Order: sequence, then structure tokens, then C-alpha cells
Amino acid sequence: MSVIKINVLTVSEEMREELERRFAGRAGLVESADGFEAFDLLRPVEGTDSYFVMTRWRSEEDFQRWTESQAFKHGHAQAAKDAEASGQGHGHGHGHGGPAAMNAELWSFEVIQSARPKQ
Repeated sequence: MSVIKINVLTVSEEMREELERRFAGRAGLVESADGFEAFDLLRPVEGTDSYFVMTRWRSEEDFQRWTESQAFKHGHAQAAKDAEASGQGHGHGHGHGGPAAMNAELWSFEVIQSARPKQ
């Protein structure tokens, strides 16, 4: 049974472009992780200032292995380094001089039903 992880990032209007730039700079890091199934960065359209960073995994164990991997650590370290170089914090609310996200929460779900377009 797949699991979904949603990182909910509260981002002010003036930091949205910066957050998206930071995620674009990390593109490709998660795709090679064992058990990885999907990634989506969802931009709020109206009524909220929260971005959703959604990943889908074959299992909870696969997700946990990813968070403990060198690629995960490298991606977060690179985001922090890029943010400090630009005078900003990194996209997950840590760092010095103004993080892109004001708050972050991790939500976890099990997929119990799923539908795809008929081929």
C-alpha cells in the first residue's frame, strides 16, 4: 500500500518565487530513490498561503530510508547553502536571514483507494 507525505509550507507572497526557485534547483534528487512513486509541488491559488510538497512512496520504510539517505541530506544542505548565499533562509523554515517558509508541517496518509484514467 502506497503512502503519501505532504509537507505543508506556509509561505508569504513575497517569498513564493524564491521557494519555487529553491525546489527547481533540487529537481531530480528524489526520483532515483528506491520506492519513490511521485512528487508534486502545489502552489496555492486562493484562500491560503500554504504550499503542499507531495511525495508518494511504495511504503513508509522507503520514505524513512529516503530521509536518512545522503541524497536527501545533500539536497537540504544545498538548499541551505544557496539560501545563505542569496541572504535568505532555505525553503523549509531554517537558516539565517529570512526563511522562505514561515512554518512547516508533515502530514502522512495511506492510500486506500486510487483511480487512474482508463487507457
